[in-house]
Amino acid sequence: MPELTGVDHASLSVSDLDRSEHFYTSVLGLIRLADFATVRILLHRPTSFLLALVRHEGAPGDRFTELNTGLDHLGFSVSSRDQLMAWERRLDDLGVEYTPIRDMEFGAHLNFRDPDHIALELSTSNSTLTGWFDELRERDIPQKEIDARLAEYLALQRSAAGTPGP
Repeated sequence: MPELTGVDHASLSVSDLDRSEHFYTSVLGLIRLADFATVRILLHRPTSFLLALVRHEGAPGDRFTELNTGLDHLGFSVSSRDQLMAWERRLDDLGVEYTPIRDMEFGAHLNFRDPDHIALELSTSNSTLTGWFDELRERDIPQKEIDARLAEYLALQRSAAGTPGP
């Protein structure tokens, strides 16, 4: 199989390029790399991740909803739960609406929305997930083994939380 080397970019349809650029540069610290009139290319300098903002001529400009087929949300990773807490304070300071940090089976996440209501997420993985990622980079793990390990891990999580299984 041909190889992927990572995620290069994401492209979002927006209703107002100026408003969206301002949001992504002021909230996430992206910088404008290029402006092609109907497309703005923003860059996250530390990772070289590109975010394209596109204004399609004739688009109705409706607010985003993850209930339509297509994009559900765009997720960005952070290094720790402490970083999520710092992001929560930043969103608060900037007046960005968000859902408080949620601890989940594989880490924690913080959800918020851009001016077009596009769902965005900041997340950090726990040591179990990062360990699995490391192992999956090193060797092929059969799907049956992945499924069995996941079921065992989730059963332990439910047991620790006092939640009955499926």
